[in-house]
Amino acid sequence: MGSRHRPLNSVLIKPSGPDCNLGCEYCFYLEKSELFPQNTLHRMTPEIQEETIRQVMQQSGDSVSLGWQGGEPTLMGLDFYKRAIELEKRYGHDQSVGNGLQTNGLLLNKDWVGFLREYNWLVGLSLDGPEHIHNRYRLDKGQQGTHQRVEDNAKMLLDSDVATNAMCCVTNYSVNYPDELYAYFKELGLTYMQFIPIVETDKDDPGKAALFSVSAEDYGKFLVRMFQLWLNDFKEGKPTTSIRHFESVFHSYVGFNSPECTMMKECGPYVVIEHNGNVYSCDFFVEPRWKLGNIMHDRIINMLNSKKQQAFGAAKTLLPRECRICPWLRHCFGGCTKDRIKDPQDQRRPRFCRSYKMFFELADPVLRDWAGQWTTRQAEWEQSRLSGRTYNAFDDFLKK
Repeated sequence: MGSRHRPLNSVLIKPSGPDCNLGCEYCFYLEKSELFPQNTLHRMTPEIQEETIRQVMQQSGDSVSLGWQGGEPTLMGLDFYKRAIELEKRYGHDQSVGNGLQTNGLLLNKDWVGFLREYNWLVGLSLDGPEHIHNRYRLDKGQQGTHQRVEDNAKMLLDSDVATNAMCCVTNYSVNYPDELYAYFKELGLTYMQFIPIVETDKDDPGKAALFSVSAEDYGKFLVRMFQLWLNDFKEGKPTTSIRHFESVFHSYVGFNSPECTMMKECGPYVVIEHNGNVYSCDFFVEPRWKLGNIMHDRIINMLNSKKQQAFGAAKTLLPRECRICPWLRHCFGGCTKDRIKDPQDQRRPRFCRSYKMFFELADPVLRDWAGQWTTRQAEWEQSRLSGRTYNAFDDFLKK
């Protein structure tokens, strides 16, 4: 990427800042309230909401996606998002607009579900698995488990045909249950799954990673087993479930950039907009060093293409020699930058280096075979194009 102009394709918006109605032990964002000490309640004003959406719509191209996240974004109330739709219509220029809501699910009800379905929002639902796994770390402010409430609302979303993905955090505990997790989500109907490895610095001992962090060896075993479970569920050569990590990795096998920033060569394809209009390089780096400006004074497209954002993105490529000569580098690119710095004991190499090696040693033959099949389909697509018919060969292949 380097100095190449980045188009505005997506933004991540945190309208309620770090505020949340949960107190999950592994959450990294609750502490961001220290950045905004002037208020105990953090809410995006109508003026900042309008300016944010105006800029996003006017500075983007044919398509753009807005991710609404927190903290817990539903704390804003449903009317806030109804107004967001009105503003998108007002300032849009006939482009394709995608809205996504990442939520813990506690405040969802029939009114929310009706809205999400009507406007075709994608919901990322934070659900860590069955009760004993979910309630291990995802507790409310009263330290009570939240599993049943979230599961009930997951069923409500699915029963209403709202596009819903399971967002599952992989911790030192849940990493031991890949079979149970996969079966649980599949049985529930959450066939689109995203597994997020957790690693944070220990607040009581800043010299090491927190105890809930997942180790590289355990996460590697987890990925291997999940890949096997995923493949075992193929029918007539077609996947019956979706696991984002595997599909993202496949992009690199056919010469495409991964849609998941973790697997991109450089970081920084989007920016984060906080409730007060401050803009940052990444939601894992909402900190003074990586503040790019403020929505009320600066243009998003300029901040996205600023020297500071370019420097942030390029930092991901600063890898040790072990990585630079690794045959898997072109597929993992060292993983997420934040995972390298959250464990103070080993900041020189990617936290999940061993995990990725374990995964690719198993998956590489399969992924290379698929890449060969895709190349054949691409040739068929070209022939189709020359004959006057068109379709997206890559999306068609992934969906089989």
